[in-house]
Amino acid sequence: MGSERNILSELTKEITGVVFSSNSMFMKKQTKKKELCAQNTQRLSNGKRMRSQYMADVTSQAIGSWTYIVYQTVFVLVWVLLNVYGLVKSWDPYPFIFLNLALSVISIYTAPIILMSQNREAERDRKRAINDLATDRRAERRIIAIQKTIDRIERKIDKK
Repeated sequence: MGSERNILSELTKEITGVVFSSNSMFMKKQTKKKELCAQNTQRLSNGKRMRSQYMADVTSQAIGSWTYIVYQTVFVLVWVLLNVYGLVKSWDPYPFIFLNLALSVISIYTAPIILMSQNREAERDRKRAINDLATDRRAERRIIAIQKTIDRIERKIDKK
């Protein structure tokens, strides 16, 4: 029983040494860029946005909401009803050419704004993917080191 406790004590020290060794990513100051711990990609990508980028993000967020769809639908229905029933002087008769023009102009400006916002989101996603890959590789190296240590421990136990 005493020798088993000694072996367990020895194994515990060895595993602890691997997990919290001096080359551990938790204990060591990293000097190489590729060895940095996980980064906050949200902070990196949203650090300094220009005013136009901020406006594009806000506009895209508003246009992509149900509130905007409801308001747009109400606007079109009111437009059509006012022109069909002639409650006011009919400024845009049935084919609603002016309505089509107005909606086309709105589309002309909203499409590039949404694309600008999506491009920035894609850049943020790319940074997150790179960061995740680096984190996964570090974790894999740690797991391999722990597995090797466990294999050494098993060999020691088998010898005894």
